[in-house]
Amino acid sequence: MSVTGRVLQVNIAVPEQSSAKRVGTTGINKQPVTYPVAVAAPGGAKGTLSPQHASGVAGDQIFDIQNHGGDDQAVYAYAREDYDWWEKELGRTLPGGIFGENLTTEGITVNGALIGETWQIGETLVLQTTFGRVPCSTFQAKMGEPRWVKRFADQNLPGAYFRVLTPGNVQAGDEIRVIAGPDHGVTISEGFYAWMHAPDLLAQFADLEGLPESLRAEIRRKLKI
Repeated sequence: MSVTGRVLQVNIAVPEQSSAKRVGTTGINKQPVTYPVAVAAPGGAKGTLSPQHASGVAGDQIFDIQNHGGDDQAVYAYAREDYDWWEKELGRTLPGGIFGENLTTEGITVNGALIGETWQIGETLVLQTTFGRVPCSTFQAKMGEPRWVKRFADQNLPGAYFRVLTPGNVQAGDEIRVIAGPDHGVTISEGFYAWMHAPDLLAQFADLEGLPESLRAEIRRKLKI
């Protein structure tokens, strides 16, 4: 496989206070940096790591460690093309990083990537998709859009989380190549839709290659299997 795109921006958290209830400090405010950034597996599941170590991106911070970060959410990517769609929909400018992603991409599908698809970025970094981003109250507070959680979920453009298979550096301009993918054919967008809107479809996801074990366990609990 040789689908090619590039990293448009690498974004790192600038901590700020959130107006969302019970949140306090948040790392959703991410700003682009111009230097190479090291990426590696955080080394634990979400809920077990400190804000300074929950992200796989050096210098990034995740404060809601119970719901974000860890090895299966080490890196979050969002496509510039999907931002462009949202700009038209919302009638406002959306700079890369405002959705809280570490990598703003260009020229490669993110939501159409397969769950468990493997990307090589630059010379050494290898990432694998895990699942889409489920919107939360912190995201809604950041955006300041009415009913943003529902609106974001309904459009089925969640962006993708990644685990780190091979650590390496990343910087703006790096090439992205799809180097492997599973045979199941289920995309990030399709998985997200099933999770958010069609629980009757979840049974087929319980043994899906590439799915995080924590999410697999949640699906089995929901389905009582």
